[in-house]
Amino acid sequence: MTSDDKKKLLSKLQALCARKEYCESDIYRKALKLADGDAEAASELLSSLVEDRFVDDLRYASAFARDKSSLDGWGPVKIRYQLSAKGVRREVIGEALASIDEEKADRRMRDILAAKLRTLKEDPELRLKLLKFALTRGYEYDAANAAVNDLLRR
Repeated sequence: MTSDDKKKLLSKLQALCARKEYCESDIYRKALKLADGDAEAASELLSSLVEDRFVDDLRYASAFARDKSSLDGWGPVKIRYQLSAKGVRREVIGEALASIDEEKADRRMRDILAAKLRTLKEDPELRLKLLKFALTRGYEYDAANAAVNDLLRR
């Protein structure tokens, strides 16, 4: 691969990163595809993008965690799992989860559970289904259990 080819690919990847946040593993895969499977060239492109701060796993993970928590109503367990699947380091995931506003996330969980409660009103397994629902959304058992208990006391 020539130097000009690398510059063109780097320019494409920079434009991509300027529009949207990506983690290192996503950009590496894109670079590998653009470089026709040349792993060395893809690594060089990724290194350049990281060095120039076009790609930053902490910035990506923080944005991902905030968006998934507030917009999609995901809990910390599901967010941690998804970031881990993308190859984001454990320390970075911890920092990203710390950036989530816990009060807002708790309110969001309770709102989601209240909405689910309305759909299950007369179900004999109401408590179990609400708990299961919260757990599949990625909330921790203790938080989900407390929220379900509060909801059912009303």
